[in-house]
Amino acid sequence: MSFNTALSGIQAASADLGIIGNNIANSATTGFKSSRAEFADVYASLLGASDTTIGSGVRLQNAAQQFSQGNITFTNNALDLAVSGAGFFQLDSNGSMIYSRAGNFSRDLNGFVVNNEGAALMARSADVNGNITGAVGPLQLDTSYVSPNPTSGLSANINFDAREPETDSSWLLVGGIPDTAGYNSSTTTTIYDSLGNDHTVAMFFSKLDPVTNPNEWNVRTMIDGTLVDTTPVTFNSDGTYNAPALIPITFNPAGGATVPQSFDIDLASSTQYGSNFAVNSLSQDGYTSGQLLGVDIDKEGIIFARYSNGQSQAEGQVVLANFANAQGLQPQGDTAWAESFSSGPPVVSEPGTAGLGLIQSNALEESNVDLTEQLVR
Repeated sequence: MSFNTALSGIQAASADLGIIGNNIANSATTGFKSSRAEFADVYASLLGASDTTIGSGVRLQNAAQQFSQGNITFTNNALDLAVSGAGFFQLDSNGSMIYSRAGNFSRDLNGFVVNNEGAALMARSADVNGNITGAVGPLQLDTSYVSPNPTSGLSANINFDAREPETDSSWLLVGGIPDTAGYNSSTTTTIYDSLGNDHTVAMFFSKLDPVTNPNEWNVRTMIDGTLVDTTPVTFNSDGTYNAPALIPITFNPAGGATVPQSFDIDLASSTQYGSNFAVNSLSQDGYTSGQLLGVDIDKEGIIFARYSNGQSQAEGQVVLANFANAQGLQPQGDTAWAESFSSGPPVVSEPGTAGLGLIQSNALEESNVDLTEQLVR
């Protein structure tokens, strides 16, 4: 009996060394969580046994997983993700859900965001307008061209210099180019048609006679060198804008785009003060087509796709899962765990909610192994 008792101690010590060795071996494994050997004494259950019953040795009761936070290191890959706080990434591995703290992700040939084993990262999807919906599924980044958006509105905040002399009577086009004597100031910008082709819009501002037409200017709009509109605009005596509310513009773009194309020029924020002409802001709502350049992921897990046309749009939101008893998760290898009866079902939500941690992009969580401690043990 004493031999078996001593043998159980040797086996327990060997199991402890095995756990320690596994921790040391995985000290550089991303997202790895160390384990700790927990032992229990063994007593024979005999009817009428006395209080002086001699124990029968020791047994390994549990290899308890330690889910403490690992250090976070920074990388140059936006799809490298680390969880700061509680929670696990939820992954689809051939139809089965697994959970991991290892966030070294990349895109596969179909645009899905996957780990090194090909398991797809789960996220809430976004609609065509970038609004996050409630559906959770494998995250797929659209690598196709984003469609162009034809300009439908142009907004300008301009100060018209009230001190300027009258020039409108001298307006003249010479070889399609306005004579500088016929306008006081001008500005240009770019708009886009239905195919994403760019067109140059030039606006020329000519002051009318301040005696017969006080506080009135003619706004002439040229597109690609062709005069398409002349509209008078007026200001109030205090310098604020009066009318019209919008200047409607229609032109016929070449090259197969939709014709005619219409958009409105909004000058309602403009002023006429006795100071130099100034374009305070000038914007339009169109853009050309674009390809996916990269992604940015914020701390709430929202994925923003950046395109070559300067646009960005939310593609989805990474979700995290937590468990009532994380120690009850079943290790699957490859730094992943599976749900078990002991762990309870996953509670899936957005980062930063329901007690879940936040996402750090361009970063990875190191193992939580204290190498010095393990070597000493």
